[in-house]
Amino acid sequence: MVVLSGAGLSTESGIPDYRGPSGLQRNASPMTFQTFTGDPVARRRYWARSYLGWRTIAEASPNDGHRAVARLQRGGLVTGIVTQNVDGLHQAGGADPVIELHGGLDRVVCLDCGDVTARTTLDGRLRGANPAYAQAGGDINPDGDVDLTDEQAADFVTVGCEDCGGMLKPDVVFFGEQVPMPRVEAAFALVERAAALLVLGSSLTVLSGRRFVIRAAKLGVPIAIVNQGPTKSDDLAAVLVDAPLGKTLTHLAGLAA
Repeated sequence: MVVLSGAGLSTESGIPDYRGPSGLQRNASPMTFQTFTGDPVARRRYWARSYLGWRTIAEASPNDGHRAVARLQRGGLVTGIVTQNVDGLHQAGGADPVIELHGGLDRVVCLDCGDVTARTTLDGRLRGANPAYAQAGGDINPDGDVDLTDEQAADFVTVGCEDCGGMLKPDVVFFGEQVPMPRVEAAFALVERAAALLVLGSSLTVLSGRRFVIRAAKLGVPIAIVNQGPTKSDDLAAVLVDAPLGKTLTHLAGLAA
């Protein structure tokens, strides 16, 4: 089977989701690509927010759900993993390979020269440029940032690419930005060869992930969904499980052992 995972799989690692139980009443507006590239004030605010919040992502540990998926993969029952998450916890839990549909927060890309560097390197440079910067901020968001006002971010100093001085951006797909087609094609190929599609921790509200469920349904590939709360594709599923993912997936991996 092929796994399609969403933010709900990582909530037990302390990372909130947008729409599941930990995301109820969450009103954060994700950064769009157009705003990030076109508005210097918004871009500075984003990096200030991310500077304060991303360590929650970087320091998070894989949970029982991630480890169970890796066990199923090693056992040959999971032949492909497509994740909408940007936290790298599938890989930290032992899974490989993983298609990161929306990229990863552990990398930074220069929009001018294309150079890709580690986020830890950028964090050191931002620390050097902002030795006295400290803000309380709000709650951590699923994308690894915290809520700040323009005033709270006004003194934050951003840095450019070390090679060309160009604009840096986390190597993730922002709203308004297209998922690279090779990733989409690779994910579709996995679904088209799958004996079943297992959706984990995704409300399937966003078409970026739901399209793979739609393709599976059109091909007659059985769909199972494990999620806390309803999803936008419940009507397409042969199996629906509304339960905590860590416990459920650990039980599943134990049955398959």
